[in-house]
Amino acid sequence: MSLEDKLNQVKGSVKEGLGKVTGDTKTEAEGVAEKVASKAKEVAEDAKEAVEGAINGVKNILHKDDK
Repeated sequence: MSLEDKLNQVKGSVKEGLGKVTGDTKTEAEGVAEKVASKAKEVAEDAKEAVEGAINGVKNILHKDDK
Protein backbone atom coordinates (compact mmCIF):
# COMPACT_ATOMS: atom_id res chain seq x y z
CA MET A 1 0.00 0.00 0.00
CA SER A 2 1.51 3.24 -1.06
CA LEU A 3 1.05 6.67 0.40
CA GLU A 4 0.13 7.93 -3.05
CA ASP A 5 -2.78 5.48 -3.28
CA LYS A 6 -4.04 6.51 0.15
CA LEU A 7 -3.78 10.20 -0.76
CA ASN A 8 -5.68 9.58 -4.00
CA GLN A 9 -8.41 7.79 -2.04
CA VAL A 10 -8.70 10.77 0.30
CA LYS A 11 -8.69 13.16 -2.65
CA GLY A 12 -11.48 11.15 -4.26
CA SER A 13 -13.49 11.16 -1.04
CA VAL A 14 -13.12 14.93 -0.69
CA LYS A 15 -14.12 15.44 -4.31
CA GLU A 16 -17.11 13.13 -3.84
CA GLY A 17 -18.18 15.04 -0.73
CA LEU A 18 -17.77 18.38 -2.43
CA GLY A 19 -19.91 17.16 -5.31
CA LYS A 20 -22.62 16.03 -2.89
CA VAL A 21 -22.61 19.32 -0.99
CA THR A 22 -22.74 21.45 -4.14
CA GLY A 23 -25.12 19.17 -6.02
CA ASP A 24 -22.52 18.65 -8.76
CA THR A 25 -23.12 15.05 -9.78
CA LYS A 26 -20.20 15.09 -12.24
CA THR A 27 -17.70 16.05 -9.52
CA GLU A 28 -19.27 13.53 -7.17
CA ALA A 29 -18.96 10.75 -9.76
CA GLU A 30 -15.36 11.72 -10.53
CA GLY A 31 -14.56 11.52 -6.82
CA VAL A 32 -16.11 8.07 -6.53
CA ALA A 33 -14.20 6.91 -9.62
CA GLU A 34 -10.88 8.24 -8.27
CA LYS A 35 -11.48 6.61 -4.91
CA VAL A 36 -12.38 3.24 -6.42
CA ALA A 37 -9.49 3.29 -8.90
CA SER A 38 -6.98 4.07 -6.16
CA LYS A 39 -8.38 1.32 -3.93
CA ALA A 40 -8.20 -1.19 -6.79
CA LYS A 41 -4.59 -0.23 -7.48
CA GLU A 42 -3.76 -0.62 -3.78
CA VAL A 43 -5.37 -4.07 -3.65
CA ALA A 44 -3.49 -5.15 -6.80
CA GLU A 45 -0.18 -3.98 -5.33
CA ASP A 46 -0.88 -5.84 -2.08
CA ALA A 47 -1.71 -9.01 -4.03
CA LYS A 48 1.50 -8.68 -6.06
CA GLU A 49 3.54 -8.33 -2.87
CA ALA A 50 1.84 -11.39 -1.38
CA VAL A 51 2.61 -13.48 -4.48
CA GLU A 52 6.22 -12.30 -4.52
CA GLY A 53 6.52 -13.23 -0.85
CA ALA A 54 5.13 -16.70 -1.51
CA ILE A 55 7.53 -17.20 -4.42
CA ASN A 56 10.48 -16.14 -2.28
CA GLY A 57 9.35 -18.52 0.45
CA VAL A 58 9.26 -21.43 -2.00
CA LYS A 59 12.69 -20.45 -3.35
CA ASN A 60 14.09 -20.44 0.18
CA ILE A 61 12.66 -23.88 0.86
CA LEU A 62 14.11 -25.23 -2.38
CA HIS A 63 17.53 -23.70 -1.65
CA LYS A 64 17.59 -25.32 1.80
CA ASP A 65 17.03 -28.69 0.14
CA ASP A 66 20.00 -28.06 -2.20
CA LYS A 67 22.41 -27.72 0.73
